[in-house]
Parts: sequence; C-alpha cells; structure tokens
Amino acid sequence: MARRDKGLLNDLAYVPWWVSVVFAGVVFIGLKFVLPALMAGNPILKGLGENLPQLAWFSVLFLIPAARSAFNSFRKSQQLDKQNSIESIRSLSWKQFEELLAEAYRRKGYRVAENTSGGADGGIDLRLERNGNSYLVQCKQWKSIKVGVNIVREMYGVMTHEKADGVIIVTSGLFTEEARTFASGKPIDLIEGQQLVEMIGGVQAKPIIRSEYKFEVDSKVCPKCGKTLAVREARRGSNAGNKFWGCSGYPNCRYTETYEG
Repeated sequence: MARRDKGLLNDLAYVPWWVSVVFAGVVFIGLKFVLPALMAGNPILKGLGENLPQLAWFSVLFLIPAARSAFNSFRKSQQLDKQNSIESIRSLSWKQFEELLAEAYRRKGYRVAENTSGGADGGIDLRLERNGNSYLVQCKQWKSIKVGVNIVREMYGVMTHEKADGVIIVTSGLFTEEARTFASGKPIDLIEGQQLVEMIGGVQAKPIIRSEYKFEVDSKVCPKCGKTLAVREARRGSNAGNKFWGCSGYPNCRYTETYEG
C-alpha cells in the first residue's frame, strides 16, 4: 500500500527532531529577511514583500513535529532498553515490534525508514541503508506458528523488484525448514527467536535481556506454509470418517498429515 499523504507536519514528525528545527529556521529567515529583500526591487511585489516578515512567526508551527519526533525517539529508545526476555518482546503490539527493530537497526549504524502509512507497503516494514547498500525488512511477530517459505519467496521477489541488496525477515518465533532451505545461498537473512534476543541485547544501553530461552510452538504447524494445522474428518472416499491434520490455509495450501490421536 502506498504511503498516505498526511501533510508536511505529519511527515516531519517521523524524521529526526532537528530536521524540523532547521526547517523552521529556514522558513523564518526566508520570510523575515530573504524574500522581502528580493521583492523590494520589484514594484509589483514590493507591497507583498513588506507583509512577509509578519508571517515569519508562523514558522514556529514546524517546531510542533520536532517535539513529537523527540518524544517518539525517547519512547522507542526506552522501549528497547526495557526488554528483558523473548516473552517481553512477544508482549509488544505489532507496531511496537516494528519500532523495536527500527531502533535496534539504528543503533547498529543503519539509516532506517519506517513504514508510517499504518498498513502494508508491499510487505516492507522497514528500509535500511548503510555504506551505500539498501535492505528491506519484514517483521513477523508470530508467537505460535512458524514463518513459512511462501513469505520468504514473496520478500525475495520484492527485493528483486526494488533492486535492493538484501532482505531481512525477523520473527519472534521460528522459520520452517523449507523457508531456511530457500533462503540458503541468497541475500536473505532470517532472524528468529534466539537471534532476535541476541540482537536486542547487543544494542541495549545496559544489556538486561536474557539470552537463553526455551521456545516451543504452541500448535502443530504446516511445514509448507507455516500456518496452523487443524484436526478434520474426511467426508468422502475410502477414508471417510477418519480424522487427519489439514492446513488452515486450505484451499491455497492442501497439505495434510495422518492424525494419530
């Protein structure tokens, strides 16, 4: 989804606070001194130029997003430094999870652009840049199911389309074996539970996060797409009446497994 146009003041709230301060200063100087001086030599524009200094004080409006930006920066920094386990990370909302990763990558030296549209942007949650290279990040805060190969394939396609140098997929859970196999040998970095904990701990101001945890998937998952498997009952054929595991992604995914209940 393309980013919604919410106006300049809203956009400035998502860049470093000092950008808004500089912008406000440029607007003030331009209205107070530069434009009036340029218009003074033109008889037609001279009258308009004389009124511009009175409008210069409207530049203070651009300090509002500076305050918002500074507060958001402080909040995100505090959020990262307070994480103490994989459980605390999983307790975050999906938006907080994205913000956590954005802050972590900033501390790792990347220039980070967050998706501020409030919706999906072609599967891209974060855009990273460092040393002239660009990377796309998708955040999957899945707690009970594995991230399947379909998502990895899709992001690889997005990477190719965007001409990015690599793609990073991050989950607080696990990836299926098929997803790992597909990513092998490609510019795809899969970061799951244990690696995520280590990454956050590595950039905390005072590391407090526990680096070891036991992760168990809460329910049986489909090895093909990563969605949950549900117990179903065959209604036709020679196996009518028998139970089996069927993918919740049906009919897009038709994976089944023998039920031994």
